Amino acid sequence: MSLMDKEQIKSIIPHRDPFLLIDEVVELEPGKRVVAKKYLKEDEAWFKGHFPNQPVQPGVLTIEMLAQAGAVCILSVPENKGKIAFFGGIDKARFKRQILPGDVVTLSVEIIKIKGPIGVGKAIATVDGKKAVSAEIMFALEK
Repeated sequence: MSLMDKEQIKSIIPHRDPFLLIDEVVELEPGKRVVAKKYLKEDEAWFKGHFPNQPVQPGVLTIEMLAQAGAVCILSVPENKGKIAFFGGIDKARFKRQILPGDVVTLSVEIIKIKGPIGVGKAIATVDGKKAVSAEIMFALEK
């Protein structure tokens, strides 16, 4: 069951099409954890060039999807309303399996550390319950 659709997500993060890369939020504990979903359509623009005749989701776009989910989590805290969460870094990124057109990507982020405007989220993307991507993503909140 969806807690937030795209319009509600857009009220929290500034991303817009074609770069809004999450479709819905299904679980949310503001400032603590989030689970979002991306439904990959066969005609997503990046599949045309990555790679012709063997389309595969670019790993960096999966990291961006995780970051957007994490941004929803941290920006859902009332004192962060209206701020922007910028990338501060990516550590321990691992790509375990290919993500393909038609897949439903589940994006889970747990905020594991916050010090002032800087924080870290443990991020995992799965398809059919199997881990596809994991990383620690760091963010910096605009002041």
